[in-house]
Parts: sequence; structure tokens; C-alpha cells
Amino acid sequence: MRFRLEMRMGVRFVLVCAISLGCGVVTASAQSDGQPYSLDMIVDLALARNPLVSLAEGTIEQQKGQQTAAGAYPNPTIAGFGGHGNLRDIGRVTIGPVLDRQGVTEYNVTVGQPVEWPSLRAARQRVADLGLATANVGMLETRLNLASQVKVAFYDLLLAQHDADLARQNLDTVEGVARIVRARVKSGEAPQFESIKAEVEVLKARQQLARADNLIRINRVVVDTLTGGALGPSYLVYGEFRTLPRDLQIEGLMTRMMEQHPTIQRLLKSVEQSDWKIEFERQARVPTLTVNGGYWRDLGREAFQGGLSVPVPLWYRRQGEIASSLGVKRREEAELLRTRNELGRAVYQHFQDVRTTAELLEVFEKGLLKQAQEALRLAQFSFQQGASSLLEVLDAQRVQRQILLDYAQARRDLSASLARLEQAVGVAL
Repeated sequence: MRFRLEMRMGVRFVLVCAISLGCGVVTASAQSDGQPYSLDMIVDLALARNPLVSLAEGTIEQQKGQQTAAGAYPNPTIAGFGGHGNLRDIGRVTIGPVLDRQGVTEYNVTVGQPVEWPSLRAARQRVADLGLATANVGMLETRLNLASQVKVAFYDLLLAQHDADLARQNLDTVEGVARIVRARVKSGEAPQFESIKAEVEVLKARQQLARADNLIRINRVVVDTLTGGALGPSYLVYGEFRTLPRDLQIEGLMTRMMEQHPTIQRLLKSVEQSDWKIEFERQARVPTLTVNGGYWRDLGREAFQGGLSVPVPLWYRRQGEIASSLGVKRREEAELLRTRNELGRAVYQHFQDVRTTAELLEVFEKGLLKQAQEALRLAQFSFQQGASSLLEVLDAQRVQRQILLDYAQARRDLSASLARLEQAVGVAL
């Protein structure tokens, strides 16, 4: 009577655990003393504290400084000379020794102001303006790439927590099974090897749980690193995996990528900046005038002077700078073409990944999950009727757990593929 009661309790135990696994209920996770974080919270922390964002901000500040310098007028130059001495006119001996020793003071002041040609100044300012615009778009590019990395890492951690919960529930189940089997062996209703097999299953379940908990810790470090250490070593994440967006078409994605992707926009501005650098170097071949003015005085005489000074580009007319700027433009045009091709390939690849994973999820949701649940139910019923052993029920439960793990993995893969697709397209989907 006692043995039958234990058997009924064991069956109920297996049924409860199986139902929990079949519904995908996640009630526990790895040990954590920290607060739970959602995906949006972690993305915000990463965008606020990741060093890559600070690097992009520094580039913007640098370009702002260069813009200020490009808009400044050239400073004037001031030169002054002065001196004191004795007048010695050795050619006029009749003057006398008094005049020969007369003190003389003289000085002069010269002011020079470079005058830039308007076209040269405009080209330099345009180069600086485009440098700042490129840096601003570069910030958008940095935020896009960082957000994508955070999303993928978040879904990895979410999956690890889900797997750990299933592993913990599985351990509870096999430990209950082991207790029932030990009771059957003790009563002589089952051979000794069934008890050994049950204990082996317990050890395997504990190993699976240990690996799952370790994977949580590893993924926590990855996410925490992306947030600049804002989360610490012990925290949890919560949320749901993504579902397939409606009306996801490859043609529309390609168009949005070509028109809106920050990387393409940054390279387009870089090419335009190179054009203006070439124009600047060509304008710099025209000599810059310097207007000079001066005042001098000596021996009681004084005068004002004015004039112009012009450098003469006789031997060198900035051929090297122009050639270098042309080479930079060619390189950046090639980089733009390469990036367009690479992003187009990435959009197509991740789009196909999304479609394939969505089809796999449909297989799970329309049949495989129900079939695994039904197989477990039949195994439990057969066990109640005495037609099968409890270990056969455990095998059915193990199969269902693996299907649930594969289903969760597919949901994670869909979420990660959508995050990478957003990164390739350049906009949120």
C-alpha cells in the first residue's frame, strides 16, 4: 500500500514537472542578488557608458575645434626694432670730437596682415563643416553597432537563463524518479540496475545544471562589458524573444539600407569632404597677399611706409598635396563601393536567416511541441497501467525537454538574426 502511494505521488510529480516544461514556464534562474534589467534598460546603459560612445563624442569635439579654427581669420604680424648708439662720421673730420660722440636713437615698427582669397577660405570652411557632419553620422553608426551587439548578448543571456530553469526543473524531476526507483528496488519490484541508472540520470542532470549556470555567468560578463561595467557580476535580465515582423520584404530592406544606413552616409560625406580638400589644395596654389605697413624714425626723421608681399610659387605649386588628396578620394570611393556591397550581402544573409528560423519555429509551434507533449502523456499513461517502466517515462520527458531547448534556441536565433538585420539595414524593424 505504501509503495502504491509512493508510485502515485511519483507519477503526479512527473506530471507536474512535465506540464511545467511543456508550457515553457520559467520560474527560476541562476543565483543573483542584483536587480533585473530589461533590454531597453541595458541598451540605454551601454549607450551612456560604453567607451566606444565616448570615443565618438571625442571625435565630434575634435571636429568642432577644427571647424572653429577653419573659420578664424589669419592673425597679423607685428615686428619692431629699436636701438641706441653714437654717431661716428669718420669722413668729415672737421665736425669735431663732440659730434662724433653724439648719441643716436632709432626705431621702426612694421605690421603685416595676410589677406586670404575668399575661395580659399570657403573651401577650408567647407572641409571642416563636412568633417563635423561625418563625425556626427559616425556617432549614429557607433550607436547602431553597439545596440546590435547588446541585443545579441542580451538574447544569449536570456536563453542561458531559460536553459538553466529547464535544467533545474529536470533535476527535480529525475531526483523524484530516483526516489521512486529506489523504493521499487528496496521492495523487490525492480532490479538493482534500475537504481544505478536512475542515479546516473541524477548526476547527468546536475552536470547540465552546472553547465547552464556557468553559461549564465559567462554571458553576464559579456553584457556587463558592453555596458561599461554598469551591471556588476550578479544580475538578471527579463523579457521576451522577438517575433517575426509583418511585411518584411528584401527589396524594401535593400532600399532602406542604401538610403539610410549611417555607414553609407558617413562614407558619402567623406567622399564629399575629399572633393573639397582637393579644391582647397588647388585654391592654395594662388599666393596669399600680405599687406604691410610700417613706421620708422631716426636722427629726427620719420616716415610711414606701406606695401604688399607676395610669395612666388616658382618651384612648387602644391603638386604633392593635390595628388595626395586625389588618392584619398579614390580610396574612400572604393571603400564606399565595398561597404555597399558588404551591407547588401549582410542584409540578404540575415534576411534569409530570419526566414529560415521563422519556418523552423512554425514547425515547432504547429506540431513538434504538441507531439512531444502527447508522447510524454502516452508514456505516463502506459506507466500508470503497468505497461512501461518509470525510466521510459523519464526518457519521454528528456526528449520533450530537448525539444523545448531547441525551441528556445530557435527563438533566440530569430531574435539575434533580427538584431543583426537591423544593424545591416541601419534602422529599427
